[in-house]
Amino acid sequence: QVQLVESGGGLVQPGGSLRLSCAASGTIVSINRMGWYRQAPGKQREWVADIYISGGAVYAEFVEGRFTISRDNAKNTVYLQMNSLKPEDTAVYYCKQYGSGNTPRDYWGQGTQVTVSS
Repeated sequence: QVQLVESGGGLVQPGGSLRLSCAASGTIVSINRMGWYRQAPGKQREWVADIYISGGAVYAEFVEGRFTISRDNAKNTVYLQMNSLKPEDTAVYYCKQYGSGNTPRDYWGQGTQVTVSS
């Protein structure tokens, strides 16, 4: 059974940094497209970044070069390094494994709260 467990969220001041982790079990992150999404209070969940099987990455426009998605194949973990955080980055951040091939459904983690406030 696929499980995705996010961690690393917390309270940080504007301009600060956090690194989110998504530890996967029952799957292999290096052979799946993986992504990060976020959902702020009262708003719809929105896409943040994806990392492809190739290792290539794409980002939402609002990231503006501040975030970096990566993975550690040995640890079977995907990361989201977030720098220059803004109050508007406050949200619950979710890890996603995209469905494909023999596993057509998407999988989501439970989320980790990120709060950017002074």
